[in-house]
Amino acid sequence: MPFWEDKSLNEMSTKEWEALCDGCGRCCLIKLEDEDTGEIMTSDVHCRLLDSDTCKCVDYPNRKKKVPDCIKLTPQNITKIDWIPKTCAYRRIAEGKGLAWWHPLISGDPETVAAVGVSVRGRTMAEGDVKPDEWETHVVDWPDWEPED
Repeated sequence: MPFWEDKSLNEMSTKEWEALCDGCGRCCLIKLEDEDTGEIMTSDVHCRLLDSDTCKCVDYPNRKKKVPDCIKLTPQNITKIDWIPKTCAYRRIAEGKGLAWWHPLISGDPETVAAVGVSVRGRTMAEGDVKPDEWETHVVDWPDWEPED
């Protein structure tokens, strides 16, 4: 039985936990909060540490030092963060849904994430290329999209 079906998120080793990430990059998109309503909106602007070609953090071990508001996902907070995409493997496992068919651990191919349109690859702009006062004009709804199971 695969580890993600045999263990809870709390029981997973660091290696297993990290293997759950599908590498979509959606969590690395800049989020904006409406001051009046508290609504969280996602932009197509990605964190300065995201390599938009690989959808990997260029300095994952030091990301919290370089980007203090980077959120480290844990078994304790995964269900409390509303903006985590519905496609996120951590969220899916926490909600008892299992991994999606396109997840690399299921498909055997890390390119499946991009092929089905879950990845941010080729769809974003770097944080340094957009002035913060313009981020609001970059709000998009496609990060909420999820392919059929």
